[in-house]
Amino acid sequence: MRIAVTIFLTDETIAPVRLARELEQRGYAGLYLPEHTHIPVERTTPYPAGGDLPREYGRTLDPFVALGQAAAVTERLTLGTGITLVAQHDPIALAKQIATLDHLSGGRLTLGLGYGWNVEEAADHGVAWRARRELVRDRTRLMQALWSAEPTAHDGEFGSVRASHAHPKPVQKPRGPVVGPRTLIGGAAGPKLFAHIAEYTDGWLPIGGRGLTESLPVLRSAWADAGRDPAALQVVPYAVLPTPGKLAHYAELGIEEAVLQLPSAGEAQVLEALDAYASFL
Repeated sequence: MRIAVTIFLTDETIAPVRLARELEQRGYAGLYLPEHTHIPVERTTPYPAGGDLPREYGRTLDPFVALGQAAAVTERLTLGTGITLVAQHDPIALAKQIATLDHLSGGRLTLGLGYGWNVEEAADHGVAWRARRELVRDRTRLMQALWSAEPTAHDGEFGSVRASHAHPKPVQKPRGPVVGPRTLIGGAAGPKLFAHIAEYTDGWLPIGGRGLTESLPVLRSAWADAGRDPAALQVVPYAVLPTPGKLAHYAELGIEEAVLQLPSAGEAQVLEALDAYASFL
């Protein structure tokens, strides 16, 4: 099983360059970074994990800038977002960022998509909360049109783009209905999520990895109903606090990659966590 990591990189933590070099030297498979543009102080949305919102949420580095630094000092380390808040971006500009990073890294990018949880953050970006899932779907389709080999137009409910020359292109070739880098959606199990996964992505990025024994057959059924190749579905448990039994269970389910959670901390504490996780490599 490939072992990647995720971390809230901030202005107070280990730097992206130092972390990326350490990960590649130690044999880790990849680095995934989350995204929050800002956290409004006047917030009524509860933190999904319960309790007070951790300090790092309001201090995250831009994931594409940080991953660009990581790409520049590594050769094999895969790079991912976990997740990109697509609803909070101009999709034409975002498509350019994603394609550029994938091109410059030699095709090492995984695009993790998400709908978000912070209503106030999304509202500042003009996002209508109830429409955010369809907005993400439409903007992803628009980006995929720009990544297509030939100029392709997109006329969607939330936006459109003319058939255009748009380079560079992501490195990975189209597969089924998906164009662009490996694309996974994060979110809780459910029929709407699984329908979207099967329609326009390569798979699922389930946070924590709980309940996969029950949810994976449901996802696989939705995938098959959409006419997708069963062997192509990718499920990558994300932000996992690992144990040998948990990773063995994932392997029994056919999962080939897991993303372990690192502390949002300084260099010494992060390197200590990498040492502790080394037995899982």
